[in-house]
Amino acid sequence: MIRNIDFAILDWIQAHLRCGFLDWIMPKITFLASEGILWIFLAVVFLFFKNYRRCGISMGVGMFSGVVIGNFLLKNLVRRARPCWINTSVVLLVKNPSDYSFPSGHTLASFIAATVIFHYHRRLGVAAYIVATLIALSRLYLYVHFPTDVLVGVLLGIGLGVTASVLLDRFLFGRLDAKKGKTETSESAEN
Repeated sequence: MIRNIDFAILDWIQAHLRCGFLDWIMPKITFLASEGILWIFLAVVFLFFKNYRRCGISMGVGMFSGVVIGNFLLKNLVRRARPCWINTSVVLLVKNPSDYSFPSGHTLASFIAATVIFHYHRRLGVAAYIVATLIALSRLYLYVHFPTDVLVGVLLGIGLGVTASVLLDRFLFGRLDAKKGKTETSESAEN
């Protein structure tokens, strides 16, 4: 039943949305999240700026957890075939992926990163969510993921992004702030 709904959505996209411009742009949008390239790059850049450092660290931790849970654990437990492996009549605009479909790793990494960015920097986070959504939609347009793969990627990504941000705020950054506050208080008391 779910598979029938998944294919109905994918086939509707192929029948009604395929056009030259989207055929050109969607592979480029999906490339942004290949191997997490955009999000890893942003996380590293954030590390160089004091106001963004916590965000960069949280993005790294969140995306690492996404690789472990999504790519290593869930993909290999569920072992769901991709839609392009089942319906080979659709001409792919990207290389046929060799790993399993569930959940969408591109979507998972994108929503982890966007959630973390939103947690620390709301305006930038809104832009990140827009990019993450375009990446998720590109996976459907390109016929390499089922809608349920993408939906689980979104939900799991948001959950892991919130978890990484909140846990690091509480157990790492909170303790660092407390130590820093004690050091500053003792230094001012000595003066």
